[in-house]
Amino acid sequence: MESWLKVSCVLCIFGFLRELRPSEPYHAEILMGEWYHVTQDEVNRSVYPVGTYSYLALLIFVFLITDLLRYKPVIIANALTGIFIWGTLIWTTTLSGLQAVEVLYGFYQAAEVAYYSYIYAQVDKQYYPRVTSHTRAAMFVGKLVAGILAQLVIGMDWMNYKQLFYITVSSQVVALLWAFFLPKVDKSLYFHNRTETIKDVISPDTGGLEKGPEHVKPEVTDAKVTPIPSKGVHALQLLRSHFHSAYTNSLVVQWSLWYAMSLAGFLQVTTYMQVVWKSFENEPTIIWNGAVDAALTLLSAVFALLAGYFHAGRLSSSTSMLSMALLSILEGGCVLLACWTSNIYLSYLGYVLYGALFAFTITVASSELASSLLEDSFALVFGFNTFVALILQVIMTFVVVSENANLNLDVFQQFTVYAFYFIVIGVLYFVAFLLKYVLSCFTKSKQIIEEVN
Repeated sequence: MESWLKVSCVLCIFGFLRELRPSEPYHAEILMGEWYHVTQDEVNRSVYPVGTYSYLALLIFVFLITDLLRYKPVIIANALTGIFIWGTLIWTTTLSGLQAVEVLYGFYQAAEVAYYSYIYAQVDKQYYPRVTSHTRAAMFVGKLVAGILAQLVIGMDWMNYKQLFYITVSSQVVALLWAFFLPKVDKSLYFHNRTETIKDVISPDTGGLEKGPEHVKPEVTDAKVTPIPSKGVHALQLLRSHFHSAYTNSLVVQWSLWYAMSLAGFLQVTTYMQVVWKSFENEPTIIWNGAVDAALTLLSAVFALLAGYFHAGRLSSSTSMLSMALLSILEGGCVLLACWTSNIYLSYLGYVLYGALFAFTITVASSELASSLLEDSFALVFGFNTFVALILQVIMTFVVVSENANLNLDVFQQFTVYAFYFIVIGVLYFVAFLLKYVLSCFTKSKQIIEEVN
């Protein structure tokens, strides 16, 4: 087996174990159950928002510390945090205890960046498409198995909801042990990307200024050694250069904005969807959250693969705007189906369709972004876009969920807001498409008139 494939396999096993969390499909069901001294409203307004705020606060710090520590320590810390999270949920019962867990969960989510970026520091660039698909697939499989296992255990009445935490903790323990088998990373993108000294070499032939490594030609004698900047300074210079290069590209800005807005809505919908199902008056005898999660994961994987055929570079700027508009409106329609119906099974269907559409759209957006970027700026751009998404999510949480805004919306009304959030995004991009199309037609007409004259 080739070395890159071995590294990919080791990392994929970690990703599978990390996502093997059968308690996740029933998380709200557990928190609102008999085991905790909190109400549904407290879970909705005082517990889940803490995780959102923590994720935002920690993301940039974790991104930088991941590069500085060269990935593996953060991956290990991620698994260790998972043990603390679900271990604490086993014994705590208070609101303050659940809020502390949400702070840890913010770090757990932020540290996922180490998993996705580790592989790029370990393999050659020619293998990036393959290892990216491997790592994504591993997490999909982990979620799929977790959903099926959760539904089987609950459906067969082998465990109660809270006992699912024991399986989740066990998978995090195994993930932690497995993380130590990951090969050590010798370099990273920003803080450890070069080690040699740089020489400013004045060419005797041209009198020009050249830069080269320390082992320059012996005949060049008038070379001036310039010390390499400190790691921190060099890292900041590289970050600024990559940031400027990416966000002065109009196509990158167009896709990044949509990526961030779409991701913000997705995070909000997936965080609170279980609260919606818990609010239905006539809950089914068997809670099908596990099966829904499994169906969502499977359909998402299929749609993500389909998006692969919608390859980067095939969309023009105008066509991409129209695609974003239509997909956003469809996503909003699916969220409306999930929250406007009185039939919980139709709500399940709306959520699964929404998740599948999101998997398709985010894959297309990622591909289109990647095709417009320098390879070395992938992590920075996707990290910054996620940061923007979290800012938008925090704003939505504060306005729609928090009591501070005094809107006092129930959970169904909150989801109506999220649905129209997607619809408004779609309408705005559709208007932008029309304006761009009209402007293009006007420009062509003007050119034809000038040619005739």
